[in-house]
Amino acid sequence: TLKPSSAKPFNPPGAPKKKRGTGYSEDETRELEMLESGDGLKYVVIYTHGACPGNPDPGGYGVVLLHGKDRKEFSRGFRLTTNNRMEMLACIVGLQELKDPCAVTLYSDSQYVINSMTKGWAKRWEKNKWKRNGEDVPNADLWEKMLDLCDKHNVKFNWVRGHSGNKENERCDQLARQAALGFDMAIDSGYEAKI
Repeated sequence: TLKPSSAKPFNPPGAPKKKRGTGYSEDETRELEMLESGDGLKYVVIYTHGACPGNPDPGGYGVVLLHGKDRKEFSRGFRLTTNNRMEMLACIVGLQELKDPCAVTLYSDSQYVINSMTKGWAKRWEKNKWKRNGEDVPNADLWEKMLDLCDKHNVKFNWVRGHSGNKENERCDQLARQAALGFDMAIDSGYEAKI
């Protein structure tokens, strides 16, 4: 007779463990259950994604905003933009939706966004008057908005691997792709003015 195996499911080193049946890691589940941070601020979780298949091309963003059991989704398409701009705009839109200062955990699958915010690159570019190695920093208009919003809110940026089964990241991807294929497209004036 076969004995039950004592083997556990394989999780690569450093991979967050998923809470069974939810599509969320244990840390994400704990965060989603919080309503208020330790300093009395309302606690919000934001998932974001930007899509731009041709880069540059028509593009869109998708945002899922979560507070306890409350949920809001946002998306918008643009007639001509870039993937990085849509990734950034998704973060900006999510943060702009918060009327009062909040404690925020923001998830993005964009290394460009996450590294720029967590490694201090965006603040350094701002300090250098939006120059990097003597050249203009791309997307300075959006970086400026993002930093202003991060001054208002207490934001923790976290990278999530895209297309890896994370429920909310997958939903943001779906929202962004649908928006990029839409008919009522907005104008990304910050991009179009520079081409």
